[in-house]
Amino acid sequence: MPSVVFDPGVFQARYPEFLNVDTRLLSEYFTEATLYLSNADNSPVQDLTRRAMLLNMLTAHIGALGGALRPDGTPAPVGRVSQGSQGSVSASFEYKTPGTHSWFSQTQYGAAFWQATLNLRRFQYVARPTVY
Repeated sequence: MPSVVFDPGVFQARYPEFLNVDTRLLSEYFTEATLYLSNADNSPVQDLTRRAMLLNMLTAHIGALGGALRPDGTPAPVGRVSQGSQGSVSASFEYKTPGTHSWFSQTQYGAAFWQATLNLRRFQYVARPTVY
């Protein structure tokens, strides 16, 4: 089975907020997304249309965390704000391990991916084949 090929036009049509992001950078985010969801023949998502949609969600999530949507291009702080103050401005963030619910929940794209892949995180029993 073939793998999904990143299509910047389809991605930017679905996520127009990324229109001003260099397509080479988007392609790199897509490649990184395949670390979280396999794009190989043995991927848990065999339907290529569905896999493309999920990989694009991940690409948007990684891009948003990487600063692609910020005017200055600086990466967003990783984690939730655990402490903050106003005088002399100070903030502390709780680090979220990539691949966890908390990490995905940092963006709308990651939260959508997490929910859409709920079925992939369930236990599946595969019986040992019997030989007759």
